[in-house]
This record gives sequence, structure tokens and C-alpha cells, in this order.
Amino acid sequence: MSITAHQVVTLHYVLSDVLSDGSTRVLDDSSARDKPLEYLHGHDNILPGLESALEDKTAGDELRVTLAPADAYGIRNEDLVQEVSRASFGSAELEPGSRFQTEGEAGPQIVTVLSIDGDMVTVDTNHPLAGHTLRYQVNVLDVRDATRAELAKGHPLPPGTEHSKVEDRKVL
Repeated sequence: MSITAHQVVTLHYVLSDVLSDGSTRVLDDSSARDKPLEYLHGHDNILPGLESALEDKTAGDELRVTLAPADAYGIRNEDLVQEVSRASFGSAELEPGSRFQTEGEAGPQIVTVLSIDGDMVTVDTNHPLAGHTLRYQVNVLDVRDATRAELAKGHPLPPGTEHSKVEDRKVL
């Protein structure tokens, strides 16, 4: 069965960051964690560039996909580095490198603390991988039709989940 919209795909991947000298640094390896990725194709569950590369592949296929920053987590935007009041973090313990998830204009976003100077905190709201070229080594393990419940929710669900037990995310 070929990967097309509305199918659940199970795969193992190795995600690497392509460094400026052309070498790579492994960021994540689903095989090493013994936890394959399962996603619903065509429902924005994974990066669009990776999803596009997987279109029409079948179980057993292996591929290498390199995504430029614009096709991954975007081009780094220095306007997203800002100074905010320490009070914005409440009683949270802060140090450079600390990361928090907050609600941004376009949904959840990751905020990274860059520095602390008295009552002012410099934060970066770029995605931590913005500006990075990424390489995926992918092994497609399984492709199956999504259940009615999975289509209603927009992502894979545990086996046996009945469609009558989930709320449909689609607006009528």
C-alpha cells in the first residue's frame, strides 16, 4: 500500500542537523529509543517537506530527506529575540538555555532564555531548529488506512478506539 492522504504511517527515523562544514550531528533516533513515529498522512502531523517526500512510498522503503531551513522550522528571524521583564516568568527558575512553552499568536511556541540581566531577560522565540538544515534517514515500517476515529481526531489513536468515543475536530 502506497502512502497517500488519510493513511497512518509508522516509521523509524534518524534526524540530523547539517553543520556548516557539511558534517552532521544526530539530534534524534527513534530506533535507539525503540519508539517508531506514527502519524496521519495529509493532516499536518509532521513537517510538510518530510511528508511530501514520503508520498507514494511503501512499507520497507528507505529514504534520505534533506530539508532546507525554509522547508523545516523556518529561517531564523532576529526580530524574535526580545527583552522581557523577569516578572513575566513568575517564580520559574531561569538560567540561559532554559526553555518554556508558551501560547503565541500562531499557537504554542518554544521560548529559549538567552541571558538574564537584573530584571530583564533576553529570550528567543524562534524554534530551536530555525535556520538549520535537517536530514532525515527514514525507514517506512507500515502503512494502513486510518480509522474513522483517527480521521475525526486528525492523528493516530490507540488500537480499538471507537469513533463514537472521540469528539470530531472538524467544524461543520
